Amino acid sequence: MIINIPKGTKDILPSESYKWQWLEKRIRDTAAQYGFKEIRTPMFEHTELFARGIGDTTDVVQKEMYTFEIAERSLTLKPEGTAGVVRSYIENKMYADPQPGKYYYIIPCFRYEKMQKGRQRQFHQFGIEIFGTENMMADAEVIALAWNFLTGLGITGLKLHINSIGCPKCRGEYRKALQNFLRPHYDELSETSKGRFEKNPMRILDSKDPDDKKFSEGAPRMIDYLCDECRNAFEDLKTDLDALGIPYEVDPNIVRGLDYYTKTAFEFISDDLGAQSTVCGGGRYDHLVEEVGGPYTPGVGFGMGLERLLLILEAKGIEIPKPSDCDVFIATLGDRAKLEGLKLADSLRAKGSRVLTDVMGRGLKAQLKYADRSGAGYTVVIGDDELDKGVVTLRDMINSTQKEIRIDEIDEEIHR
Repeated sequence: MIINIPKGTKDILPSESYKWQWLEKRIRDTAAQYGFKEIRTPMFEHTELFARGIGDTTDVVQKEMYTFEIAERSLTLKPEGTAGVVRSYIENKMYADPQPGKYYYIIPCFRYEKMQKGRQRQFHQFGIEIFGTENMMADAEVIALAWNFLTGLGITGLKLHINSIGCPKCRGEYRKALQNFLRPHYDELSETSKGRFEKNPMRILDSKDPDDKKFSEGAPRMIDYLCDECRNAFEDLKTDLDALGIPYEVDPNIVRGLDYYTKTAFEFISDDLGAQSTVCGGGRYDHLVEEVGGPYTPGVGFGMGLERLLLILEAKGIEIPKPSDCDVFIATLGDRAKLEGLKLADSLRAKGSRVLTDVMGRGLKAQLKYADRSGAGYTVVIGDDELDKGVVTLRDMINSTQKEIRIDEIDEEIHR
C-alpha cells in the first residue's frame, strides 16, 4: 500500500528547510527589536474557544476547522494564533504583569479550505499581539513592525490598506443601514450570507460568492458611520503612520475575516502571486479578551503566512543564502585511522565545528569526492601510515592547498 501525503500539506525537505530557518531568524530578530517575547501555545484547543473568540458567523468556524471528539470533549486544531494567545493570557493571569504585554509566535495552523497558490490546509503563521493599551501608537507600531520586516527582506511594491470597522457603539446604526440596503436582495443572497444577515451583516461584505459581491456593490461604508471615539482613533493612526513615513491607502472595503476585530483593520497587499494577495493582515480587538472570559483588555496584532511570504521572495528574485553543510570532512584509510578520525570528529564538534565523517565504508577516493560535494572548507586525511609518523594531511578545499600537520596540533590549526 502506498501512503501519500494528505492533500493540502507539504513536506519541507532539507533542500528547502534552510530558507525557513533563515526566515524564522529574521522574524525573531525583528520581534526582539520591538520588545516582543515568544509565546508557544498548544496545537489544539477546546473548540468553544474558537467558536466564542473567532465568531460563529465566520467561514473559519462554519466550514474550515479540523475538529475531533475525544473523551466527550470537542477539540480543534488551531486555525489561527490569536485566540490561543488570548486564552493563555487569561489563564496565566498575564494581565497582572506590567503592561503592555507584547508577544509573538511562529506556529502551524490548520484550515480545510480551497487550496491556491501560497495557501495550504496546513500552513505556518508569524503573528504578534499587544495587550493592554487603547493608544493608537500600538496599532502604528504593529503596522511599522510588519512594514519594516517585509521591506527589510527586500520586498518592494507593497501596498498598505487601512480601515476602521468601528466599535459596538457605532456599529448599531451602520448595521441597520446595511441591512436596509441588502434586504431587497435577501432572497438572492447565498445561504451563508442569509445566515449572517441578522447576526453580523458586515461579514456579507467579505463574502467570496460572486452574487453576494454584486449585491454589496455600493453598500453603505462603516467608515461613514464611525462614532467620535472611533473617528478620532482612526485619525490618530493616520497621523502616526504619516510620522513614520509609511505610505497607506484608506480602503473602506476591508472587513477582515474574523468577528473579533474592532476599530483598526489593515492588510499588506502584494501582486507578486498573480492577482492581488494579502501578505499580512491584522487589526484591533478591544473586546476579545473580555469575550473569552477575562477582564476588559484592549489588543492589537497581525498574522502573516510564511508559505506565501517565501513565494513572494522567490517571485522577487530575492535569494536566501544557502549555508555550508560542513566545515571539516574527515577522510580515513585503515582501521586505526578510522578510530582516530572518530575521536578527532568528536573533539572538533565539541569546539563548535560542523564535521562529517564517512559512515558508508567508502574508499579514500570516494570519500574525497564526497568531501568536495559536501562544501567542506577543510578535509583532514588520516591514514595508518601517517599515524605511525604522528601526522595527518590537511587540505584547504577553497584554496586547493594541503600540508602535513602533527596530529596533536590539528584542532588548533583548524580553529586558527
